[in-house]
Amino acid sequence: MNKTLTTIFGLAVACATGALHAQQTQGDAQAGAGKIAMCIGCHGIPGYQSSFPEVHKVPMISGQGAGYIAAALQAYKKGERRHPTMRGIAQSLSDQDIADMAAYYAAHGKQGATPPDRPGREPSAQVAQLLQKGACVSCHGENFAKPIDPSYPKIAGQHGDYLFVALKSYKVDNGAYVGRSNAVMAGIARQFSNAELKALAGYVSALQGDLQVVPQPRFR
Repeated sequence: MNKTLTTIFGLAVACATGALHAQQTQGDAQAGAGKIAMCIGCHGIPGYQSSFPEVHKVPMISGQGAGYIAAALQAYKKGERRHPTMRGIAQSLSDQDIADMAAYYAAHGKQGATPPDRPGREPSAQVAQLLQKGACVSCHGENFAKPIDPSYPKIAGQHGDYLFVALKSYKVDNGAYVGRSNAVMAGIARQFSNAELKALAGYVSALQGDLQVVPQPRFR
C-alpha cells in the first residue's frame, strides 16, 4: 500500500505542469453556453452511446469539475488522449474556449434535475481489495466524488461501461487512435486484469455522485 501511494504521488508531480496550464485560463460559464454546440449531440442526450473503440455510453460531464474537463480537453488537444473524435474537437478549441466550456459544464449540473438517489453500498471483499491495491480514494477523494486536485475527475456514479473503456485505455501503448498517456493512471491500470477493471468500474458507477446528463431544450 505504501509503495503504491509513493508511486502515485511521485508520478503526480510529473503531471502537475500540464494540470496547472489547464487551470490558468479563467473560464466564463455564460460564454461557454455559446460554445457547446459540438458537445450536446453526444453529452446532452440521456443514454447516448459511442461505438468507438467499443460500444459504451458517453461520459456524463454536467456537474464534473471544471479543472478536470479543461485538463481532459487539453490532453485530447495535445494527443495525450487519442480518441479521434474528441481529439478533432479539442484541436479546434482555443485555451479560452476550453476554459469557458469547462466552467459551463461544471455549473450545468447544478441547474438540472437532482441526480437519482442511490443508496450507499459497501464494496464486496474482492472490490475492497482492488480499491486498496489501486489506492483510488487517495486521488478521487471521499466516495470518489471529491477529488484532491481540480484536474482529477469525479467518478462516482459515472457510467460503468465508460469507466471500463477509459481504464483500459491507460494500458494501451503506441495506439494511433486508442489510448491515454498518463503516467499515474497507466501505472495503476496495469496492475489489474480487464476483469478486475470491470469490477472496479461497476462498483464506482453504482455510487451516488454529482454527475448527470442535463438535456438541452432542443433534445427534450
